[in-house]
Amino acid sequence: MQFLRTAFWVVLAVAIALFCKANNRPTEIKIWGDIVWETRIWFPILIAFLAGCLPFWIMARTTRWRMKRKLENTERALVAATATAAPASLPSDTADHLTTASPSHPATGTA
Repeated sequence: MQFLRTAFWVVLAVAIALFCKANNRPTEIKIWGDIVWETRIWFPILIAFLAGCLPFWIMARTTRWRMKRKLENTERALVAATATAAPASLPSDTADHLTTASPSHPATGTA
């Protein structure tokens, strides 16, 4: 699984590098009134892409944190419930009767 994750990030980095190389011409962006931002065209596109990904990344992280917290609380409740409901030990004659096979039912699994 780690290999697939690494391969995905390598492919994504190569794609971004090729995009930046193909779009490396200067451009001017008029921000406000007479304020002009001179930059390469790939930079504002990359910034816009990352700004669009940010809310979804935050939402995914908070959902993952919330689900992890619910799972930990459920596991703690399960441990507490099983600890209080542990069965008492059976008397020795009942335990011997349960562990030995009865002669009316063979051990082969056929009736």
